[in-house]
Amino acid sequence: MLARGGVGSRREIERWIAEGRLKLNGEPAKLGDRLKARDYLQLNERVVHWEKFAVQPTRVLLYHKPTGEVVTRRDPEGRPVVFTQLPTLTTARWISVGRLDINTSGLLLVTNNGELANKLMHPSTQVEREYAVRILGDVAETTLEKLKQGVELEDGTAKFDAIRFFGGEGANKWYHVIVSEGRNRLVRRLWESQEVIVSRLMRVRYGPVVLPERLKAGTFYELTDKELDLLFEFAGLERNEPEITKTKPEPKSHNARRR
Repeated sequence: MLARGGVGSRREIERWIAEGRLKLNGEPAKLGDRLKARDYLQLNERVVHWEKFAVQPTRVLLYHKPTGEVVTRRDPEGRPVVFTQLPTLTTARWISVGRLDINTSGLLLVTNNGELANKLMHPSTQVEREYAVRILGDVAETTLEKLKQGVELEDGTAKFDAIRFFGGEGANKWYHVIVSEGRNRLVRRLWESQEVIVSRLMRVRYGPVVLPERLKAGTFYELTDKELDLLFEFAGLERNEPEITKTKPEPKSHNARRR
């Protein structure tokens, strides 16, 4: 229940239980305890209003993030943030599946299911992320090979799993690249390690989810029940939904900026 609500991953919550940080009705919680109506739950002596996690069906949005927006709930510099562009949730909060930096556009998955988000982000899952990259100038084949073999960055060795030339005229060339980890600014840093200038970067795929061509920047699309089933299967999770899912409306594509 707590993992679903985005309080933490299952592994983290199991550790909290072992450390005695979770209390159920005033007593230390144990692995396997089941929550019942009116149960009183505390984490680090603070009340956890867990009931709201029990009634929310899983929702996943594909948001086409434009450049200039930041993936955070509040920005001290006053820049536009992704979460203000999304529909309001009454019993939960949106959780982003990874991040995109302010200068990167494209596919951003958001969900109200913390367990699903954690599974899709966890390094052990090795979810492929595909990016469309616009490069200034020509890139030598030896450089491309080096980027596929692996280069040393300040936080360790990294590489592209695949690089595909996508055409271009004049000074600008387009490539599609695939990485299987979510390190900060990894795609840009890999290119920059070879002194290649990236003039545009867009994420077009996250695992099995592809950015629809028709989805304009600043708008979102909500996955259907069938699409959710496929995403849960990909993540290796069972989709156990509350009864409320029977009345869930059909997902639609929306212009986020008009909400």
